[in-house]
Amino acid sequence: MINFNVPPFVGTEFKYMQEAVENQKICGDGPFTRKCDEWIEHRFGVKKAMLTTSGSSALDMAAFLCNINPGDEVILPSFTFSSTANAFVLAGAKLVFVDIRPDTMNIDENRIEDAITDRTKVICPVHYAGVACEMDTIMDIASRYDLRIVEDAAQGIMSTYKGKALGTIGDLGCFSFHETKNYSMGEGGAILINDVERIEKAEILREKGTNRSQFFRGQVAKYNWVDFGDSYLQSDLNAAYLWAQLEVADMINENRLATWNTYWGALKPLADKGVIELPTIPEGCIHNAHMFYIKCKDLETRQAYIEYMRKNDILCVFHYVPLHSAPAGAKFGRFHGEDKFTTVESDRLVRLPLYYGIAASDLNKIIEKTLAFFDSL
Repeated sequence: MINFNVPPFVGTEFKYMQEAVENQKICGDGPFTRKCDEWIEHRFGVKKAMLTTSGSSALDMAAFLCNINPGDEVILPSFTFSSTANAFVLAGAKLVFVDIRPDTMNIDENRIEDAITDRTKVICPVHYAGVACEMDTIMDIASRYDLRIVEDAAQGIMSTYKGKALGTIGDLGCFSFHETKNYSMGEGGAILINDVERIEKAEILREKGTNRSQFFRGQVAKYNWVDFGDSYLQSDLNAAYLWAQLEVADMINENRLATWNTYWGALKPLADKGVIELPTIPEGCIHNAHMFYIKCKDLETRQAYIEYMRKNDILCVFHYVPLHSAPAGAKFGRFHGEDKFTTVESDRLVRLPLYYGIAASDLNKIIEKTLAFFDSL
């Protein structure tokens, strides 16, 4: 069976995890956590990065740092994972979903402004498949209406928009290092902070509401409970696993891009015939090959394709069910405007296996069976 995903592993993970054990510092903010934080800061030019227990908890922190009050509204796409929405629900916000662009599956920047009310506090663009949203337009809207921007860049590490790393453009950004992501520590994430005034509050929030970080830096004589907080610190064992991959981040990125480009070249003839649609990468965007998807003619064709591939021992999967159509979506939010593309495009999309180190023979089989299925139509 060709799996849809295999977590990245480069060979030095166990060595570094053993070092973490020998350091006798396996809780949060150990040596490997600091290495990862500093790597993110230096590589992407962000003022502060902090590893978290998950991409979801990074989003939770971002929502709390936006000072949301009950009844405030957050604008986001419906085509995203539940974590994007849960973070703002936890902070007390009302969700306002808007339609997506069919070319990138990202939030339609031209639908945001009409959804703004006097309760709107935050815009949360989600960079789907590691392809950037149209951030210039979104940042302009945020500036004119004095709104905060939280970038859900869970899939976006190593991707850029007009030379800027995803997650570093808005006020706050969030990465995920889940096992399905380009770089992984099993479960984990990071929050990226551009506004220096939020750094101290973020440290307190992440450290159970205490000023423990200031204490360790010698800024206070003792630490105390000073505000609301929770435990968002990632274990240094997990950070050690991640550090092994960040050391060779470019190698992993190039390997994934090579697979993505192979898919593109092999399947383009089907797209040229109008049988399928391939991903769109807008000008000014550099992506990270987080995923390769195709769009079938309709839901029936997609389901038939997934079943055909399964019978040939290849796991291909659909992706998000739009949040506004889910029970919790109706409970915690509303869809503003027309759902012209969100549902119909999500019904057509199917993801192909893509992971670091996928065997050439497996890749060739996936392409061969995909061509055979659509040729049979």
